[in-house]
Amino acid sequence: MNATAPTDWKPLWLFYFLAVLAICGLALPAITYLHRRFPGKPPATHFVIVREALWLGIYFPTLAWLRIGGVLSPLLALLLALGLLLMEGLLRFREYSQWKP
Repeated sequence: MNATAPTDWKPLWLFYFLAVLAICGLALPAITYLHRRFPGKPPATHFVIVREALWLGIYFPTLAWLRIGGVLSPLLALLLALGLLLMEGLLRFREYSQWKP
């Protein structure tokens, strides 16, 4: 990844697709464990756990994409992570604030 730039777009996008699948698969058990160990109010549903794994699955290939382009910096990685955390926090806040009779 660091030494050669692919000239064909197919291997590059296959790498991103497989990276998203691999990171989501690795993150699912860890996120599930954290939600069972530290339950929130309301407790996380299966959709929340999969969504959080997808956030991680999208975050790391995005960092790889920016690294290949040569524009990744620690500040940019931190800002992307904070943006994803903010979006997840707002989604969880919306779920918490839903009125259920």
